[in-house]
Amino acid sequence: MIEYIKQWLGLGPSVNLKVLVHNGAQIIDVRTKGEYQSGHIQGSLNIPLQSLTDQMGKIKKDKTIIVCCASGSRSAAAKSILKSYGYQDVYNGGGWISLENKIK
Repeated sequence: MIEYIKQWLGLGPSVNLKVLVHNGAQIIDVRTKGEYQSGHIQGSLNIPLQSLTDQMGKIKKDKTIIVCCASGSRSAAAKSILKSYGYQDVYNGGGWISLENKIK
């Protein structure tokens, strides 16, 4: 059960998110538009979780994707949705502030 929870939250083997971004990963911020406007990672794409399935066309399947939100729970859900739509290389970056610090 614990392994399932870790997997769902994206807490699998450690990955260097900074390297992924350096190599062209796309950061998708799944917070609301208002949350995004109050602060976000430069160059990230804002697609709120509730409209993710409607906006899949904006996300390339051949790119590495890092999803983030405020705390990591919505990004975990976004990762699961993207994986169910056939996106292979998807990582849960957790909260956007923490992610921003990891990729500096």
